[in-house]
Amino acid sequence: MPGSHPSCAGVTSGGAKMNYMPGTASLIGDIDKKHLVVLRDGRTLIGYLRSVDQFANLVLHRTVERIHVGRKYGDIPRGIFVVRGENVVLLGEIDLERETDTPLQKVSIEEILEAQRVQQHEKQEAEKAKSEALKERGLSIPRTDTLDEY
Repeated sequence: MPGSHPSCAGVTSGGAKMNYMPGTASLIGDIDKKHLVVLRDGRTLIGYLRSVDQFANLVLHRTVERIHVGRKYGDIPRGIFVVRGENVVLLGEIDLERETDTPLQKVSIEEILEAQRVQQHEKQEAEKAKSEALKERGLSIPRTDTLDEY
């Protein structure tokens, strides 16, 4: 049966070519389009995809790092950004027609960084209180800063 043998990948049973490219080759059509990238460390980048290789390493141009805190966000300009493929959790094209349709409020870099600092401090305090409550009950949880990242 045509198309059923591995050497016939990309050919339909009728012999016509399909438009499927395996792996990162499928991203070639996304070059020069605006994308959102979520990294393994939690950061969110938005920029124009300029290059991709077989390891899913990305080059983004006119990149901003978007920080969200509550219903506010701020963009920090980062310029050209090279991302190692193994650090990409999510990659998606941004619909330019709907890009501005957001319920979030854009704020200055200074304001979003201060809100982020406050949020991180509150999270640390909550973790500290949780750890102390567990310790009073004779329990403990391993500290995340001493665990392996992988």
